[in-house]
Amino acid sequence: MNLVIVESPAKAKTIEGYLGKDFVVKSSYGHIRDLPKKGDAIDIDNNFKPSYEVVADKKKLVAELKKLSKEADMVWLATDEDREGEAISWHLFEALGLKKDKTKRIVFHEITKPAITKAIEEPRGIDTDLVNAQQARRVLDRIVGFELSPVLWKKVKPSLSAGRVQSVTVRLIVEREKEIEKFQSESYFKVRAVFEAKGKPFTAGVSKRFSSAKEVNDFLNQCASANFQVKSIDKKPGKKSPAAPFTTSTLQQEAARKLGFSVAQTMRLAQQLYEAGKITYMRTDSVNLSKTAIDGAQKAILADYGEEYVNPRKYSTKTANAQEAHEAIRPTYFDQTNASSDGQQQRLYELIWKRAIASQMSDAKLMRTSIKIEGQGLAELFEVKGEIITFDGFLKVYLEGTDDENEEDNNANLPNVSEGEALAINSARATERFTQHPARYTEASLVKKLEELGIGRPSTYAPTISTIQKRGYVVKEDREGRERNYTVVELAESNISEIKETEITGAERNKLFPTDIGIVVNDFLADHFDQILDYHFTASVEEEFDNISRGELDWTRMLSTFYKPFHKSVEHTLEHADRASGERNLGDDPETGKPVIARIGRYGPMVQLGETSDEEKPKFAKLRPGQSIQTIELDDALELFKLPRTLGDYKNKTVVASIGRFGPFVRHDGVFVSLKEHDPHEVTLEQAIVLIEEKAEAARKALIHEFEHDPVVKVVNGRYGPYFSIGKDNYKLPKGEDAEKLTLERCLEIAKDTKPSNKSRRRATKKK
Repeated sequence: MNLVIVESPAKAKTIEGYLGKDFVVKSSYGHIRDLPKKGDAIDIDNNFKPSYEVVADKKKLVAELKKLSKEADMVWLATDEDREGEAISWHLFEALGLKKDKTKRIVFHEITKPAITKAIEEPRGIDTDLVNAQQARRVLDRIVGFELSPVLWKKVKPSLSAGRVQSVTVRLIVEREKEIEKFQSESYFKVRAVFEAKGKPFTAGVSKRFSSAKEVNDFLNQCASANFQVKSIDKKPGKKSPAAPFTTSTLQQEAARKLGFSVAQTMRLAQQLYEAGKITYMRTDSVNLSKTAIDGAQKAILADYGEEYVNPRKYSTKTANAQEAHEAIRPTYFDQTNASSDGQQQRLYELIWKRAIASQMSDAKLMRTSIKIEGQGLAELFEVKGEIITFDGFLKVYLEGTDDENEEDNNANLPNVSEGEALAINSARATERFTQHPARYTEASLVKKLEELGIGRPSTYAPTISTIQKRGYVVKEDREGRERNYTVVELAESNISEIKETEITGAERNKLFPTDIGIVVNDFLADHFDQILDYHFTASVEEEFDNISRGELDWTRMLSTFYKPFHKSVEHTLEHADRASGERNLGDDPETGKPVIARIGRYGPMVQLGETSDEEKPKFAKLRPGQSIQTIELDDALELFKLPRTLGDYKNKTVVASIGRFGPFVRHDGVFVSLKEHDPHEVTLEQAIVLIEEKAEAARKALIHEFEHDPVVKVVNGRYGPYFSIGKDNYKLPKGEDAEKLTLERCLEIAKDTKPSNKSRRRATKKK
């Protein structure tokens, strides 16, 4: 019997169909071992020796795989072909106690019968250089995280964490936000005019930016009395070439632009397509296609579009230090246009198919035309440009998207005019525009930037971007635009008029914004650990991992070189650095004369009224959604101190709205009701009563029994099943106990021999 171990059950199912009855295919469900979450996982003094343990929920699986491997004649480790996959194979080898003579390592970049058969025919051993490169990354990231996080707990706020690549990524977003804050928008005017040739109107524009309404008025006055004619017509043939097939990075960017997918969503769907045998491996920085792929694409293009559309190409990877020599991401079979009944998987597959097919198609041929128009006595020329496709080529299938939010379409409907022809000007319009700040990052444009800087590798983009959002350093959200006034100067029928108009500007969709915590943590790390946050340094570390993977650098020596200065910085910062809270003094409260301060507190961004050194304790208030310690003003801060608000009485008990540690709430008769949809500053008594009654009704429905006792005993249906409470203490029901039949005596008997399930949580809350 042959035992084949892969990473995922979906992959196992696909491969099982290609191998005969002599092969049993099992899944490791990803990593089976990792560094322990707590304690000294790395022995720094002993050459950075890591201590691995079997992941808690994998112990049963490892026991099963161990049993099967002992029964097998040969074990085939068929995990993914990158460093992570190599490391999983090595961990399986170690944890299962495999023998070299009974173990073979196989790799393939597509899950097809020929690829699997070829891999079986060409096995190899585990590549320890690849394993060491992955170990170096894992150990280095653990060291940085474990040593930096306590610094942040002490100097910024408890429960924070730091990461080598994540912190650099946050820096990119924070620096972009600071650029935007400093940006001073300037206004200018763009002039466009409607001309007429042979009774047909067309529009042309002036490339110059006019700096003021006066300058525009002067120019339009000249236009009103000028005679216009065609100065020149310039026609040039051109071509467009298709983009290379997808790498991990370009797939993430294009799926965001064209399909609206997040980076994590794209990788999840690509993984599913790969495991189903529909596409090649989805973590790659190579644009290369195999001869088999090029032949397959050529055959599909001939069948669907004809010979004139075929143009086989070889692409070479431009990325420095491209990781293992994978193929680009492409369909496994080019004659398959349908890959899944799942709508999202199918849309991603179609994108991959079109991009790969287009890369092997002919260039598109174009005719680019520029018509320049001169006016008597005018220094500036009007111009209209157009582009006509004379042969569509690859455009029949696919056109690459763009991140340019202000891209203007080319005009394909050009006027039929000749040089020297007189033109009539019907009207002209000068519209005030404004210079724009640098664009905030989307997930896709952030991936592009990380790749440009050499930070991270194909396998790290998605987890990095997910991590910085989970940690609360960055948020991905939409923000509404604001109203802005602008001026339009119009020339019509020889009359010039000035009009004031309004527009909504600055709306953001799916953009990445740094949070207050993200900004404060970034600034603190930049001040004290500038090397960790240095882009070039982070990229050079990636190069060192690449060198390790090629056997050119010893991984423990690399870690030693990094660790000594880093650890020294940690010790120095712990001893000498001041606390960082991003504190801003907003001014003084008019009523008390006390200072109002915005800062990061123990539980996040807040405002403070008064000093901690004052005899009277200062007041604290949480910020409202959308507020930031970076931008909040005094008046808005003072409003926050109006909580708690008394809304009125209900059933002879006061109803109060406020914000607590777990968010906004109303309190009535000792019961707290969460305000999910309402603002505590604005919620009315009527709205609060509805919520109070809804919670009471839910509690009544959940109640199974209630016993008059001191304290009261209740048997309740909870979120995770029935339990009973005695006063504030909750108790789980022993296995087999019927909640419907519980008596008071039985509850008290269980409680006598059992600890309350919520006791430790309440104690931890009190300590905080």
